[in-house]
Amino acid sequence: MSRRGSGRGLRVRQLLGLSTGVLLVVAVIGVGLALVANARLTTQRAVVLNQITPAQLADLALQHSLVDEETGVRGYLLTGEEDFLALYRSGLTGESAAYGQLMKPDSGRTGPRESAALVSAVRSSAGTWRSVFVDPALRTRGRVAALLATSPSGRASFAVVTQALGRLRTTLAAELSTERSKLYATARLLKFTLLVAGALILLGVLGAGIVLRRTVTTPLERLGLEARRVAGGEFATPLVTGRGAREIVTVGDDVDAMRERIVQELALVGAGRAQLDEQALELRRSNAELEQFAYVASHDLQEPLRKVASFCQALKQRYGGQLDDRADQYIDFAVDGAKRMQALINDLLSFSRVGRTGRRDEALDANELVAGAESSLASALEEAGATVVVGELPSVRGDRALLESVFQNLIANAVKFRGDDAPVVSLDAVRADPDWEFSCSDNGIGIEPDYAERIFVIFQRLHAKETYPGTGIGLAMCRKIIEYHGGRIWLDRDHPVGARFCFTLPIIEDEEAQT
Repeated sequence: MSRRGSGRGLRVRQLLGLSTGVLLVVAVIGVGLALVANARLTTQRAVVLNQITPAQLADLALQHSLVDEETGVRGYLLTGEEDFLALYRSGLTGESAAYGQLMKPDSGRTGPRESAALVSAVRSSAGTWRSVFVDPALRTRGRVAALLATSPSGRASFAVVTQALGRLRTTLAAELSTERSKLYATARLLKFTLLVAGALILLGVLGAGIVLRRTVTTPLERLGLEARRVAGGEFATPLVTGRGAREIVTVGDDVDAMRERIVQELALVGAGRAQLDEQALELRRSNAELEQFAYVASHDLQEPLRKVASFCQALKQRYGGQLDDRADQYIDFAVDGAKRMQALINDLLSFSRVGRTGRRDEALDANELVAGAESSLASALEEAGATVVVGELPSVRGDRALLESVFQNLIANAVKFRGDDAPVVSLDAVRADPDWEFSCSDNGIGIEPDYAERIFVIFQRLHAKETYPGTGIGLAMCRKIIEYHGGRIWLDRDHPVGARFCFTLPIIEDEEAQT
């Protein structure tokens, strides 16, 4: 290229003017993009705060209302108390209000159609649960109502409602996550746009350096300092951004609004924490009352019973034969009643202590637990001519005394409820990740499937005490111990002969089992 050609270029003033004009256009475009990004940030935040968050709160209220309904129905069927029925009705009211909030046309909900469909699914499943279980159950009375309250069908129908709620909650959470991602992306875009625009203006428009410093650079530095102060945990003090360009002031206002929102959220968290502390205090108070009850039951209640029993026996020894047969019979009744009351109190104390005393977990060989149970029942096993067949049992983790009492109760029940043949009790275990599934089967009189849940209720008996002695707490104790160790226990309804109980316990690592 020749010098002549080069001389035909633009003059310095024109080049400077052109460069300045281009940079000004770039600056204007940058400011415009900043305004657009700021508007998008405000809109996105409104979506999160004004649309999705109220929907999640309404979903939570709906969940609480349905749980209140289910609790009220079961409580009313089991106890007959009208307070539970009032809880059920209040749950209906709350459920209707939650539906109104979720489906209100002017509520601002603009989420996908899937949310509305899931709300309809929850309403439909709740209606099905009421028509299939609640309405028929509320028309019943007495013992039939109590049986319906514990029936698996009611739980299964309500489980459908719970699943529908879970799907709705998952969808709303996904919406919130998506919108938050958009919000963060918009904020990053805004920050990037402001930085680029500021850099271009500072580098290109040298003549406006002082103005830029007063209107852009200094306010931006102050805003960054205030933002870092807020990020450091000083949420209570408002932001001080001073004067500056409109865009920077708007960003400062947005950051301050975000700070106020954080303050509100922290207040809600503090209120929730205070509520949890209050509930913990109430729980400690309740535990103290239970401890006091255990003390009264073990001392103040048993001492009068021992006196009644001993004096009735002394009365019979001293005046036996001097009174008529009916009087002797009455004395026997009194002694038997006092002894049975002592047995009930002792069993109740044992039941209440499960999970309350210090639990000493260790790796235990289940074969040793069964051997200990057999040793405790040696006399009863010998008297009944019983045979205990033990398969290959694994090692488990738990409290030795509690788990041994589970095997002892199951074997004792198999011996007690025997048929005409000599009792044969079989114990085995199979791996069903993540648990071991234990089984205890016998050749006794068996249990009707209709009583599969009732037998695990405390003090529930299927036979008269004259036919089969006991207080009816053994299986309830087994359930509490197994659940305390993270498992579950149930009656095998399909077992053809006798009874078969199954329960699970978590699998422990092989290295731990060998130690």
